[in-house]
Amino acid sequence: MTSPDPATEPRAFLEFLYRAAVKRALPLHNTAAFLPAPPKGRTIVLGAGKAGGAMAQAVEALWPADAPLEGLVVTRYDHTPPRPAGLKQRIEVVEAAHPVPDAAGLHAAQRILAMAHGLTKDDLVLCLISGGGSSLLTLPAEGLTLEDKQRINRDLLNSGANIVEMNCVRKHLSRIKGGRLAAACAPAQVVTLTISDVPGDDVSVIASGPTVPDATSCADAAAILQRYGIEVPGAIMSLLEQGALETPKPGDALFDGHAVHLIATPQQSLEAAAQAAREAGIAAYILSDEMEGESREVGKVHAALARAIARHGQPFARPCVVLSGGETTVTVKKQPEGAPRGRGGRAGEFCLGLAQALQGQKGVWALAADTDGIDGVEDNAGAFVAPDTLQRAAAQGMKVDGYLSRNDAYGYFSALGDLVVTGPTHTNVNDFRALLIL
Repeated sequence: MTSPDPATEPRAFLEFLYRAAVKRALPLHNTAAFLPAPPKGRTIVLGAGKAGGAMAQAVEALWPADAPLEGLVVTRYDHTPPRPAGLKQRIEVVEAAHPVPDAAGLHAAQRILAMAHGLTKDDLVLCLISGGGSSLLTLPAEGLTLEDKQRINRDLLNSGANIVEMNCVRKHLSRIKGGRLAAACAPAQVVTLTISDVPGDDVSVIASGPTVPDATSCADAAAILQRYGIEVPGAIMSLLEQGALETPKPGDALFDGHAVHLIATPQQSLEAAAQAAREAGIAAYILSDEMEGESREVGKVHAALARAIARHGQPFARPCVVLSGGETTVTVKKQPEGAPRGRGGRAGEFCLGLAQALQGQKGVWALAADTDGIDGVEDNAGAFVAPDTLQRAAAQGMKVDGYLSRNDAYGYFSALGDLVVTGPTHTNVNDFRALLIL
């Protein structure tokens, strides 16, 4: 890829950096080094996540043609990549809903759990895990219905809870997450390949860790539900309080001999974007790959840094690019009865907060987007902010405060023509943010 000139094409340059970050996380570039040798017995591929389809194709392309291979992977609707010419399909890929689970995800999880049973020590289970798997691999605990899980997921998503808290709850309300899939695979060898979409790359949090030990407890899950005022059936809360829905813990012998490999991480993608910027002659700095907090507030902090660089040359000299990753949150505000519902995700809300706090600062452009290509549940990956964003919005009678108050980043940036639309990227290392200060 040839870099656009940042001075004359700032938006194109930021989109170029985003593509460099995404490319670094594509499964085909990262899988070969971590594949085990074929076993004496069967090789079963099981998996879930937004990168599931691409991960399955990578395994099919790299696995020996004469070695048995079968399995089932579930990914998000419209996230299965086109099949390369000549690549034989040996792993079934099905699609389901994200971020709120549906019947298709439930059926896929039931089939995956059934395929894990009845294996021998000569068999290999290759688990392909990526972000989004928590919703896609849904198998409610006894006493919970799919409708219960859907409501609880919606409430968690709107609550402002972070990903660690959300997935703690999900693990304890599931029959397949939180290490339970690994337990079902015994006594087979289990090798997990995972793409991280969580701050700190904690494999027990990615997709709610279906194949790894879980250090959180039923008491933790109950406390989170109470903290955010999320209702669950009384019988389920009683089971949590009694510790009856506990997950397999670190040190459990069922995980002996299992292997887990991180094949792509947010930090690696940020480093790829930084290298692309430097090769274009622009200094690049990575703040962190673990940023969390309310999206709009994180946007304001980034704005303060960008203004300091633009106005004072501190802490970095311009021109430069400042990069960050992680997973922010959006607390959806309740609206008056009959009020239109806002649209948008974390990246868009970050950009609203950023634009508001930049106050039209000259020489600052920014892009924030989810590396899976979908910001929340919309059709955009994120949004773009320019020095004239507020001015152009004001000319259309749009005030950023009002859009923030109803969590309507999509409506704001759509009207300006500043949505970043990429379509599904077939990977997922979470939030990507880039500030260009000239």
